[in-house]
Amino acid sequence: MSNNAAAEKPAVRLEHVTKRIGRKTIIDDLSFDIYGGEVFGFLGPNGAGKTTTIRMIVGLMRMSKGNIYIQGHSIKGEFKKAISQVGAIVENPEMYKFLTGYQNLVHYARMIPGITKARIMEVVELVELQDRIHEKVKRYSLGMRQRLGVAQALLHHPSVLILDEPTNGLDPQGIHDLRNYLHELSRKENVAIIVSSHLLSEMQLMCDRIGILQKGRLIGVEAVDAFIEKGAAKVRIQVDDGRLAAQAVGEKLSIDSKLIDETTIELPIEHEKIPVVVDTLVMSKIRIYGVAAVTKSLEDRFLEVTGGKSVE
Repeated sequence: MSNNAAAEKPAVRLEHVTKRIGRKTIIDDLSFDIYGGEVFGFLGPNGAGKTTTIRMIVGLMRMSKGNIYIQGHSIKGEFKKAISQVGAIVENPEMYKFLTGYQNLVHYARMIPGITKARIMEVVELVELQDRIHEKVKRYSLGMRQRLGVAQALLHHPSVLILDEPTNGLDPQGIHDLRNYLHELSRKENVAIIVSSHLLSEMQLMCDRIGILQKGRLIGVEAVDAFIEKGAAKVRIQVDDGRLAAQAVGEKLSIDSKLIDETTIELPIEHEKIPVVVDTLVMSKIRIYGVAAVTKSLEDRFLEVTGGKSVE
């Protein structure tokens, strides 16, 4: 995200957005901002409301309460102006496979006034398809089709790009390439990119900030690294006898440890408490062969805050 984000106008702003269907509240009072130059990820267990929120942002579903602004334009009151700022891909982009990539882009460009051939070639270069753009789409890999879809979504200079499950069906190289491309795109074009995915490991690498939804409510919005670092720290200690070590820290320090194997225990302790644990083990005549902090992942932290619920 831009270093001056605090002083910038948000590309997308949700203000007290609520969605009710009958007596059931699907989305409950969402308020947060998304800025140009950042990749923002939506996370949440099944049924948390991620897809519903995206549908409301692009105007496919009405809000029961609140408002959404895109570059200052209200989805409710200035829909055309607001939606003109948005490009979106839902899962795999659909293309005419019997046409070339270039012909597909020309076809879509005809639907929007003012798109020049120069702009078409500009987005082709942005997604790095210039060497293959005149080949038929049926010869494209899935990763190339995804990039062509991004090019199509960018034709009209949107300031917001929404990608729902963009890595669906991609191989590891395709996922890697798309991730790097989105990072570069957000910076070069100052586009606000909103991504929803169930691949938490990829979201960790792809996103600058994340918003976590649970039961339609916003748990929080923060930088990925800051979010992961919160919560209980864990340390693994390699010893000559794991069972005796677990017993010693349990009896003398009242710390519940997890036995990883016969010679390794894992403890939920902060960094500054490691010397106390080491001293206790040494005094208990337990040999120590290694001490290492356990690196948490986005998945570990996500499961902590959502109580172990799966992701959509």
